[in-house]
Amino acid sequence: MPAQIEADALKSLLDAGAVKIIDGSWALDGTDMRALYAESHIPTAQFFDIDAISDRSSGLPHMAPTPDVFAQAVGDMGISETDHVVIYDRQGLFSAARVWWTFRLMGHKKVQVLKGGLPAWIAAGYPTGSGAEWIKGVTYTPNPKPDMVISINVLRSHLGASDEMVLDARPAARFDGTAPEPRAGLRSGHMPGSRSLPATELIRDGALKPVGELKNIFSALHVTPKTQVITSCGSGVTAAIIALALHEVGHDKVRLYDGSWAEWGQTTLDTPVVTSAQRTGGE
Repeated sequence: MPAQIEADALKSLLDAGAVKIIDGSWALDGTDMRALYAESHIPTAQFFDIDAISDRSSGLPHMAPTPDVFAQAVGDMGISETDHVVIYDRQGLFSAARVWWTFRLMGHKKVQVLKGGLPAWIAAGYPTGSGAEWIKGVTYTPNPKPDMVISINVLRSHLGASDEMVLDARPAARFDGTAPEPRAGLRSGHMPGSRSLPATELIRDGALKPVGELKNIFSALHVTPKTQVITSCGSGVTAAIIALALHEVGHDKVRLYDGSWAEWGQTTLDTPVVTSAQRTGGE
């Protein structure tokens, strides 16, 4: 199934009652996206709270939920494992990719992201709703795909492997260590051998760039059909944008490092960190 769906196609599915819609909006700056959802959202959409529907036992931000937590939350939204699910966010393409990835992690097959997000829906002249959407809960049966995730200990042992590549979705300045991390207590820089691919380079007008352009981007990074890609970012959100783009070009040998820099960059860990100055031999 293509990673994205156009607003016109979503409207047709909505009119036919053949789709379940999720508002997966989230913001790093703490903007209350649930309140914005209550003000305006695509009709019938349910709100997926990335922070609340997570594994809170780890101490890391919005780690992937356990299958039981996910099943309860999504079932309460009236969604079953056989439903066609479309996810959007308010920015165009940002956190919707993370929710898409979470559904795929749970084995959901029919899941897509709205191309251009809520802005594209509104630009097409389609209506929005407000307030709460009444829904009847159902039973959701997950089919987890744990191989889609890589842990810090496994990643440590895989760094430098010839057939694997870590792609980092953070802005280039944070990757290089020339800009500070937005979260306190984190070092600046990147994992040895990882490559910078800011998520913004994959996006145009709030949607993934055309497939041909995406293929050129990955080709320039030497991603081949045999490459096992590991995606990372600040806290596992924009890493999912790289996973979404790889899926769009037909490359599904992808694992997401869920802890991402929120874990790897901690000053209390002995994980190796490289800056641009170190990489080029400077001080």
